[in-house]
Amino acid sequence: MASVDYSQVPIKEKPFHKPPLTEVADVLSRGLTATFEAVSVAVVECPDLTRPPFNLTTQGLCGDPKLVELGGPPYLVPLVQRDKLYDLAALTRHLHRDPANLVGAGAGPWPHIGVNCEGIIDLSVRNGSVSQGTRIVSVEPVGAAKGSSGYLQRRLPPTETRTALLGNYLLSEGRPGKVLKVVAKKRIGESNFITAIRETLKNHYGDKVVGLGGTFLLREGRVKYHVMPDFSTTALCSDADVDGWLHYFEMKAPLVQLGTLVTGDLDLDLRVQHFHGWSEHGDGGHYHHDTTPASAHYEGYFTLAGSVLRIDPPADTHGLGRD
Repeated sequence: MASVDYSQVPIKEKPFHKPPLTEVADVLSRGLTATFEAVSVAVVECPDLTRPPFNLTTQGLCGDPKLVELGGPPYLVPLVQRDKLYDLAALTRHLHRDPANLVGAGAGPWPHIGVNCEGIIDLSVRNGSVSQGTRIVSVEPVGAAKGSSGYLQRRLPPTETRTALLGNYLLSEGRPGKVLKVVAKKRIGESNFITAIRETLKNHYGDKVVGLGGTFLLREGRVKYHVMPDFSTTALCSDADVDGWLHYFEMKAPLVQLGTLVTGDLDLDLRVQHFHGWSEHGDGGHYHHDTTPASAHYEGYFTLAGSVLRIDPPADTHGLGRD
């Protein structure tokens, strides 16, 4: 099946408010204490993310960072639009980005394994050569019990550079540089790690929309993830329908998450936050929140984006499937 031709779909770019990293670090240092007992935020040199525990395809998150939002949930629900396949290597060529690194959360390339799946995207291009670190996670049957299911994580080969339906990515040159390091331990509030960051920034900057992307590690604790099963053959018309269709699991640290967040949608129908995670021990999926607040230990590295690229937005939109 052919991928979307980027020259034939709408692409809009809008700037974000981009305050100094030191200012953002101060805002988060003060604001996150409402959600976590121990908080440390600093501007640091990005660690080498090609090394454990992150094991990404590029060293850093810097170099003309932008956010990219492809497609959207209306291409998945109420019923899937299977023609919405996007080649990420082709996207970097269309945008004239080389070197380029895309990291984030999206739907995996269902034609690769024949079923719908989660995508934890990590794709790099250097001098036209692709390095593929993307993991996908699919629902798999377990045993003979009716309705019993598990999940399977696998890594995509360099020849498979597609994603499907929807995605939220940080696009950069993958270079070292200054980033925000956010460490938070022992959750005492209701919000998850990413929501707490987003709400803190929203409360401070108001209508000045800030966007950031990157990675965070759950060092200790357990989390609630979902994994999408194969596409529904009946229309999913409510959040309750979507919730009943998804498969939920509790997964354990260490887990590496990739994704983006924004504090407003700039009239582009942006998804305000979206992170997917994977682990060396086989866990992976869509991050919701930790289930062990007393032992939760997060360590994140983020960069501020200068703008967002909104690519192929659905003409008819809705709010389903965005948790």
